[in-house]
Amino acid sequence: QVQLVESGGGLVQVGGSLRLSCAASGRAFSTLFMGWFRQAPGKEREFVARISGDGGYTYYADSMRGRFTISRDNAKNTVYLQMNSLKPEDTGVYYCAADVRRASSGHYLGDYWGKGTLVTVSS
Repeated sequence: QVQLVESGGGLVQVGGSLRLSCAASGRAFSTLFMGWFRQAPGKEREFVARISGDGGYTYYADSMRGRFTISRDNAKNTVYLQMNSLKPEDTGVYYCAADVRRASSGHYLGDYWGKGTLVTVSS
């Protein structure tokens, strides 16, 4: 079992930045692919980014690449999402997930989920 708690969400203006954090406990954190997903109002949850256990591999959804950076600190059992140049369409609940993998369908899946943190980008 893995427990995940997100923090760092809030209200930010267009063009601003936020850093989300996800604190993990339970299974050996450094062995897990971790990831971020988001769900905008009225839309399905979508993949944002994922990172390998040692942090050496990262992958982003096309719309976030170049603006968002995923990272992790295994000594602190924490994964981060640095979000820059925020747009109104980045508004949503951001979820941290553990044991993230890509299914044959191309979708990304996670076995463990946090409760999410709300990000609101105001114009």
